[in-house]
Amino acid sequence: MKAMILAAGRGERLRPLTDSIPKPLVEVANKPLIVYHLEKLAQAGFQEVIINHAWLGHKLVAALGDGSKWGLRIIYSEETQALETGGGIKQALPLLGSAPFFVINGDVFIDTLPSIQPLAAGQLAHLWLVDNPVQHPAGDFVLKGQSVATEGAQKLTFSGMGIYHPELFLGVSDRAFALAPLLRNAMAKGLVSGDHFNDYWCDVGTVERLALIEARETQKGK
Repeated sequence: MKAMILAAGRGERLRPLTDSIPKPLVEVANKPLIVYHLEKLAQAGFQEVIINHAWLGHKLVAALGDGSKWGLRIIYSEETQALETGGGIKQALPLLGSAPFFVINGDVFIDTLPSIQPLAAGQLAHLWLVDNPVQHPAGDFVLKGQSVATEGAQKLTFSGMGIYHPELFLGVSDRAFALAPLLRNAMAKGLVSGDHFNDYWCDVGTVERLALIEARETQKGK
């Protein structure tokens, strides 16, 4: 299975840090955020990683190179303008191939990857959901057994980690679009499975949350 890291976001809420570097190169404990992902993907046995980029993308390419430092092969999907989550994956499909692939947002911080298994027959996606963080109390989706639905009493938050079948993107035009509407359509047809991700997870969306993670990692290193 191939992996993709979504790394094309502008990082507006992390300014001024992201005025001079792309968001994935913002550091936590002296290591770029995206490097944590690369290390975990390599440890999990992935060999090929596709990374999309837009804002200051050349700096991302210069910093990471071909991925050999981590025992990986990195292939870049350059976006002349950010295509959002869905559009970024859609553009990268020729690089991802015809089999299901794993995707992780470049701006989440985790201690461990989830247990990544092949996509079940007939399913178009498998999502990992987390407990609702304080900044997103309403949640996104509902986990009903092994299925994910849009409506229910106890919504959880989408972690930004999922396995997707290329067929999820059939018939979608090449443009900027969010992933969520595609997922909701697939959920309505019962084609999305899911799990509750119980390990540490944080959306590194603001300078304040970045500082919290920095303090946590520094404490761990003592």
